[in-house]
Amino acid sequence: MEDMPSRSQMHQEGPDNQGPKKKHTVRNVILIVIAVLLVGVGAFAARTYLNAKNAAKIVYQSSGIKKSRNTDAVLNGKKPVSILLLGTDTGALGRSYKGRTDTIIIATINPKTKTTTLMSLPRDSEVAISGFEQDFPAKLNAAYAYGSAGTTIKTVQKWLNVPIDYYALINMGGMKKVVDEVGGVDITPIRTFTYEGYHFTKGSKTHMNGAKALAYSRMRYDDPLGDYGRQQRQRQLITAIISEGTNATNLMKQGFLKSLAKQTRTDLTFSNLTSIVTSYRGATKNIVSDHAQGTGKMIDGQSFEVVSQTEKQRVTNVLRKSLNLKAATTGEKYANK
Repeated sequence: MEDMPSRSQMHQEGPDNQGPKKKHTVRNVILIVIAVLLVGVGAFAARTYLNAKNAAKIVYQSSGIKKSRNTDAVLNGKKPVSILLLGTDTGALGRSYKGRTDTIIIATINPKTKTTTLMSLPRDSEVAISGFEQDFPAKLNAAYAYGSAGTTIKTVQKWLNVPIDYYALINMGGMKKVVDEVGGVDITPIRTFTYEGYHFTKGSKTHMNGAKALAYSRMRYDDPLGDYGRQQRQRQLITAIISEGTNATNLMKQGFLKSLAKQTRTDLTFSNLTSIVTSYRGATKNIVSDHAQGTGKMIDGQSFEVVSQTEKQRVTNVLRKSLNLKAATTGEKYANK
């Protein structure tokens, strides 16, 4: 069990089935986190089946909370599913502490409309963390530090009134490995900047290895759009990873899977993953990117992104519609308070 960080530490700002053979593994991925998982276990060739199944056992970690709905029924019925994708810098760049989840994206996969929706949530969103409402206001990315994935899931569900079926978490070092294992990715930068020794030119298509892609996705302070700009580049990288499916053959190597498993956690079982790969594959062909827009505000000496109820309602409407759920009022600002 990891030590619980103090309140002051949490509020500090950090740098921030064996079926037919399938070769298009990464194409079946939803984003960076799910890319690692589905690419790793999504190939059904008999020679890789056992390795993939063993890797899935290693990465599995329950969220520790009761699901808000019957997720087995969702998958068995081939209904739209939601996955909370979390990215942390822990383990990358020499870090070893638990850290925060500076990448927070709700992915909804709708096999009927064949659409995947990626909804980025501001890391600094002003929220009441589930179970710790007395510490309001707190930042959304601190929920993981308070109580890991389960607390983050409950916080997001209450904040937006949208069910979260599963979660998947990877650190930035894991993302770097994914990019390298698919042979790099082609990205056309959306702005010109230099970061961590790498230069990016707006509009100039560039082939990036893992280190360069990581730098491209991490820059925040020099982006005029701040964290929203970074979110946009993260979603751009996700799409690039998905498009590299035909280059993913090395991902089935046992050594790589074992290494990757050390940096990845999810409550998706091997059976869940294979169900998604077989029944939801078509939804990765149409990816819709969106984000919750907040307004910067200083509260008690800290910089928050305050997402209005109107904007939260818009986000809730988009997500619930993508899950084929009835319209409902978004969550309360103060959660249980």
